[in-house]
This record gives sequence, structure tokens and C-alpha cells, in this order.
Amino acid sequence: MGSCWERLLEELQLGAGLQALSLKGKRGLGAIFQDQVVNTRQYLEHVKDSTTGTQGRVVKLFTNHFRVTSRPELLTYKYNIDYMPEIEDGKVRTDLLCQHKHVIGECHIFDGNSLLLPHKLQKQKTELVSRWGKKIVKVTIEFCSELKPTSLDCLRYYNILFRKILKMMDLKQVGRNYYNENEATEFLNHKLVIWPGYSTSILEYETSITLCADVNHKLLRMQTAYDLIMHVDNKSQRKDAKEISKELVGSIVFTKYNNRTYRVDAINWEETPRSTFKKSGGEEITFVDYYKEQHGLVVTDLTQPLLVSKGKWKKSQQDTPHEPIMLVPELCYLTGLTDEMRKDYRVMRDLAMHTRLDPEKRQHELRRFMNIVQKNKSAQRELQLWDLKFDPNFVSFSGRIMKEVRILQGSRAFNSHPQFADWSKETRSGPLLNVKSLDHWLVLYPRRNYGAALSLLQSLRKVTPTMGIAMRDAKMLEVNDTVQSYTTILENHVSSKTQMVLCVLSSDRKDLYDGIKKYLCVNCPIPSQCVVARTLDKPQTLMTIATKIAQQMNCKMGGALWKVETGLRNAMFVGIDCFHDIVNRRKSIAGFVSSVNQELTQWFSQCVFQEAGQELVSGLKACLEAALKLWYKHNLFLPQSIIVYRDGVGDGQLQALIEHEVPQIRSSLKSVYGDESKVRLTVVVVKKRINTRFFAEYQGRLQNPLPGTVIDVEVTKRQWYDFFIVSQSVKDGTVTPTHYNVIHDTVHFTPDGIQCLTYRLCHMYYNLSGVIRVPAPCHYAHKLAYLVGQSIHQEPHYSLASRLFYL
Repeated sequence: MGSCWERLLEELQLGAGLQALSLKGKRGLGAIFQDQVVNTRQYLEHVKDSTTGTQGRVVKLFTNHFRVTSRPELLTYKYNIDYMPEIEDGKVRTDLLCQHKHVIGECHIFDGNSLLLPHKLQKQKTELVSRWGKKIVKVTIEFCSELKPTSLDCLRYYNILFRKILKMMDLKQVGRNYYNENEATEFLNHKLVIWPGYSTSILEYETSITLCADVNHKLLRMQTAYDLIMHVDNKSQRKDAKEISKELVGSIVFTKYNNRTYRVDAINWEETPRSTFKKSGGEEITFVDYYKEQHGLVVTDLTQPLLVSKGKWKKSQQDTPHEPIMLVPELCYLTGLTDEMRKDYRVMRDLAMHTRLDPEKRQHELRRFMNIVQKNKSAQRELQLWDLKFDPNFVSFSGRIMKEVRILQGSRAFNSHPQFADWSKETRSGPLLNVKSLDHWLVLYPRRNYGAALSLLQSLRKVTPTMGIAMRDAKMLEVNDTVQSYTTILENHVSSKTQMVLCVLSSDRKDLYDGIKKYLCVNCPIPSQCVVARTLDKPQTLMTIATKIAQQMNCKMGGALWKVETGLRNAMFVGIDCFHDIVNRRKSIAGFVSSVNQELTQWFSQCVFQEAGQELVSGLKACLEAALKLWYKHNLFLPQSIIVYRDGVGDGQLQALIEHEVPQIRSSLKSVYGDESKVRLTVVVVKKRINTRFFAEYQGRLQNPLPGTVIDVEVTKRQWYDFFIVSQSVKDGTVTPTHYNVIHDTVHFTPDGIQCLTYRLCHMYYNLSGVIRVPAPCHYAHKLAYLVGQSIHQEPHYSLASRLFYL
């Protein structure tokens, strides 16, 4: 159930405090195009002729891409635009330029800085005068370059043109995507509103240029920041300033008057809407008068405090000082879900029913979208000026379904379910691959949750014998409901023999969980398991929960559940991912995880603390050297091959990754092996946050492709060694594929080889008896970075480095 809700939260782009949206929101068209010019395939001689595999059962697929059937065949002309005095507001820049359509013509595309025209102006440099209120602004248009129809820069302008068309369709831009406020759905009983919308991009792929379009949703609350501050509709006691700040600071608010989102960094209790500020022209004005003049809005409460936002937090500009933006709470709508909403089954069910589109519904919505584009006269007129046409049908091609993966568990072997990619029944019905006996362990529980703790222990006694786990009685210790109580009890009862600490928690309070985890990961390094008491209340699910907990504890103590054959000998696998604390803007954490045995059942982990927002990892050399040292200790020889899966790379960072991280890895190998030719290295970039979707046709209906479906044609890139894999099975909605891009490969993997290996690694994550979206090393690195970044904020104790303590 938990993972189901997590996927829903990611789909909804909920804003405040959600990593999914925070990362997604940083993407821009410029960044996407930066990656397009990076040609990594030119260095991979073994796939010079083809990056397409052949193994597997062929299946017909459709994708949410629409081919561009015609586009300009003539040269176009790029001009730089300058303003004197400088104008920052993009809308004002556009309005000032458009005062001179008699010079530039109706057919033009402007991105705020440069202009694309289908014809050349008479002069290399044209100076014009525009009026902005009472001001005179000089606009300079200067020739920059000629662009061929195949130029990547042309594609960037086509994207800008299409975004202009979305505005013509009365869609509102919020972040990168466009939403239809007129078709908003209100959930009055939950006080929530959902705006439907679309994400679009026009890019060049293997054989053609296509428009990728996907359905999107923006969730808003029917509650303003003012309501929260003034306790409107709040039946509980009035909160003080400290409590209000705790609830509001770090959240994302939405202002309807300009369709923008802002992060609340502070509340200024001294200033009010009567306070003044300087406009860009230098004149002073009160906030009340400004909103009246600029947006026709009347601020009713003149005594409310103001919200402070330091502006958009860009990873590349974390040290750049920003002029804070002051906001009136009354005009700021809250976004995202509260903790109470997330726990409310009815809220999540209603949102899921509306936002989780299955393939048939998604196809219907996208067809409707393309029909609106085709029938909108203004949109068509704009497209015809540039001779741009789109095929209204989904792009179709053949994919392949790879063989089912064999799961090895002790003396038993079985395949995962071909449709649901799950083997939970098989896992709990026989001995695990490698079991650790529970001889010395502690169970801590609050007095009122003694019954829940006892029920869990009784269930554990029933499920552990089947899995081959020998379990002695735990030492049960009563605690008060505070971090101090848990840590004091642990100080008094932990010994050198203690293998595991199981904590029953009265609630899912973050401060309680964080305090316990920090103590047991840093101060008193012992593998631990936390469980909230209310999850133990349902008798029908208690045995399943006990089984899961027993398996997790076994892994955290150094045991293993199952394994798969990778087909490689003497190979070490590495996963790297980053966690960014967008809410508190703390340091970013890079998680580094590597296998230390050939069966991939034991893992080494290390963290690298970096500047807030930093994505590229600087400490890889030391991490890899420590990992190789541990590998040698376990195996008495060094690995022949190292395969790195790098997750969490943002758009526009591919070239930087190649220049910054790959050399660190190679330098580390050179220092350990002496000669780099003694070891082979493959680096694969993993991307989960993509808008491409795939649909399979079964009996005339579109459905999700089966787990193991691989796509390496049509929507891949000519300049990359890349492919998509649908590894998961989802019960509701549309499955999201994962994109893989091999950027360095001296192992010389064939397309079939790297695809099959990658899919097999998606079966090796011990927290789920099923296939996950990314290879296990990636997800282990994510779990490690997330635990450290969210809860413990320090380097975990070195004695835990070879345990899966972060599961």
C-alpha cells in the first residue's frame, strides 16, 4: 500500500517538501537541449553499427510520441535582443519587442533573449524605441547566425513555439508544464483542487522528430497561507508563531494572479500589506496599492504578516544572493498534501481515481489534446506560418519481452510471476539463501503499545521457522514516548553481543524516528528496525508484516534472501544516487553502494556530503578505492569488471558527468590496479523522471507492457547507446519505464547483454519480493542517501558500512 501512495504522490507533483517535484521542477528546455548535443556513442566502437538487441519475444507497442510530418526546409535566422535600460520581466520583454511587428513580422519566435525569423532583416543591427508606461526603452536587434533546418537550435525554438500554442489554448503555465484551470476538479470534502495539464517536448530521435506529450496534474489546496496563519476553519486550539512557522516555512505556495509557485523561507511578523517596497522604476508603493494597480486585487486584512521567499533555488546558483520576495498570505494558496491527508485513505483513493490514468484513458486524453491543437484556429495559423505539422496518431514500433529471470533461494529456484513480477509467496514458503540467527536482540515499546509489540513477537515466532531463521526470545524494554527515553534505555541495555534493535513506535513522528535512527547509526552502531504500532493492529495483515520485518532484519544483520545469475564473473556493481534536501536546504548527500561478493548479496556503502544542491559527486575516487579494498578482503582478488549505475543525474548535466565523475572513477582504478587496462569499466546513466510512456495492444485494447519489455528503437537517440526497460508491474494507472544511457563501456557489452543484465539487477532489491524500477545498486544508494539526508545528517558509523542498515 505504501509504495502505491508514493507513486501517486510523485505523479501529482505535489510541491512542498516532496523530492519528486523538487527535482522535476528544476528541469528546463535549455538543460534538456544541452544533453542532446552530447555524443557518447562515437567513442563506443563495438556498437558503432547498431545499438539494437535481438533477444526476446517481439511485441507491438505504442508510445505517447507524435511524429512531426512536416517542418521548415529553408534557412532561419537568429538574432540577439538587448534592452536599454535592462528589463528582467520576460513578459515585458516580449511586449516591448512585439510593438515592432511591422519590422520583425508576424512570423517570429522569441525566447526572451534571442529571436528566430524565417527571413533576414535588412540591417545587421537594428535599433528601435519602445514605450513601457512612461519610460522609453531602446530595443537592439543584432544578427547572430543562420540556422539549418536540422539545427538543434531550431528544435529549441519549435518547443518555444509550441508553448506559445498552449497559451493560445488558454492553458496556464506553472513551472515547465501547462494546466487547464477551466477543467479543474474540486474535491470539496477534502478541500483540494486538481488542475489537469500537459507536459510537452519536441526532440529528435532515432528516425524522426517527434512531439512527446503526457498528461499531468497540479494539486492545490482550497486553503491560503492566511487561513493557516489565522486558523480559519481550524477547530483545534490557536497556534503560536513558532508552530505556524514550523507548518508554513519550507512549503510551496501558489499565486493565481501570475501562476507562479514560491517556497516560503520565513514569515515577517513585523511588516504588513501597508508596508512599502521599491518598484523596478524606483518609486515606492505599498503592497495593497501594488496588487490593486497591477492585478486588480483587494487585500482585505491590512494587519496580516508577510511571507518571505528567497526566490527559486537553482542548484547552480546556491551561493548567489537573492533579493527576497515578499508575499501577501491572503493571495497565496497552499500546495501539496498535509501529513493528515496522506494518511487518509479516502483522500488518497479519490485522488488516485482522478489522476491515475490507465493506458486507455491516457490515450483518450492525449488524442483529445491533439484534436484541440488541430482544431484551434489560432494554433493552426501559428503552426502554418512555420510549416509545422504533427501526425495525430501515436508512434508505433516493435519492442521485445525478455526472458523471465530465475530466482535462486537456497536449494530452490523459481521464476517471478510473468505478469505481476512478484515472488513473495515463494520467498516466505522456504529457507532463505543465507540466514542469521536472532540470539541477542532488544524490543523497545511504549507502555500503551505493549499488546502490539507482543502480537508482533508471536507472529515472528510463527513465520521465522519456515524461512530457516532461528530466533531466541528478545529482551523486552518499556520506554516513554521520547527520543531521550529510547536512547537512555539503549545506553543501559546494549552490549557487544546485541545484534538487532526493534523499536515499536506509538506514531510516525519524524523527530522520534530521526532521533532513534541517528543514535543507532552514529552513536551506538547497531542494525535497527522501526515499526509504527498502528500497522500491527490489523490481524489479517499481521503475518505478512511479520514476514517482511523478519526478512529485513535478516538482511540488516548480514543475511541474504535470494540471488540471480548475472552472467558475469568477477564483476563488481556500483550504484550512485544523490539526495537534495530542498525544504531545509541542508547539504546534499551522495550515496555510494558497491557489491563486495560475486553473488551480489553483500554491499559496501559510503556517503559523500556536498554543498546544498550539488549533483555531481566529488568524492568518488576515495569511495571506489575503499570499495575495492573491501572486495579484495572478501575475495582475495580484484574484480575484472566494474559496472556503475549512476542515478539522479539532472537534465543538462550529462557532459559535466562525463568530464567530472568518469575521470574520478578511472583515476581510482589506475591507482589501485596500476594499469587501467587490467580492469574493464562500464558506466550507465539511469533516468526515472521521464515523460515517455509505452502501451501494448492486447485484443484491441491498450494495456501496460509486461515486465521485462525493452525498447531500443524509434524513441532512442542516434548519438547515444540507450534503451528503455519496463521492469515493474502496476495495478493502477500507466507504468513508467526507466531510461538507460551507456556513456562509457570497455566491458564491450552487446545490446542484449547490457539489457538483460540491467533487468536482472532489478530483481535484487531485498526490500521487495518483486521487480523494482531501477537496478538494485541504484535503489540501495537512494535509500542510503535518503536516510542520511532526511534523518541522521551525519556520516553513519564505519562499522555499519558492510550492512544493509538503511533498508
